[in-house]
Amino acid sequence: MKIDSYHFGEIVIDGKEYKNDVMIYGNKVEGWWREEGHYLQLKDLDWLLEQEPLPEVVILGKGRYGLMTVPDNVVNLLKERGIEVIAQNTKEACETYTKLVGKRRVAAALHITC
Repeated sequence: MKIDSYHFGEIVIDGKEYKNDVMIYGNKVEGWWREEGHYLQLKDLDWLLEQEPLPEVVILGKGRYGLMTVPDNVVNLLKERGIEVIAQNTKEACETYTKLVGKRRVAAALHITC
C-alpha cells in the first residue's frame, strides 16, 4: 500500500481517500477507532496483532500535532512480541512508512486529526 498524501483529517492510500483514522498492513487498510480517543491501549491494535505474519515494525501516527498518547507499557508489550515501535506525528509517520514499506513487514496505525 502506498500513502499518496496526508493532510489534517484526510489521507489518500493507493488513490482512495479516507477521512477517518486508519491502520495499514500488507495490502489492507482498516478503519481505526480507539476506545479512549487520544490515549492508545494495546487492545486498540488488535487488528494488527491478528495479522499473519506479525509486522516487524509498527509505526504509530500520533496526530498532526502529536496529541495521541502512546504509553510506555504499550510500546513495551509490542517489543515483547518482537515488534519495533516508531511513534511520530502523523506527517512524519507517513514519511517513515513510505521509506520502510517493501523493505520490511511494516504496519501503520495513523491518527489523522489532532
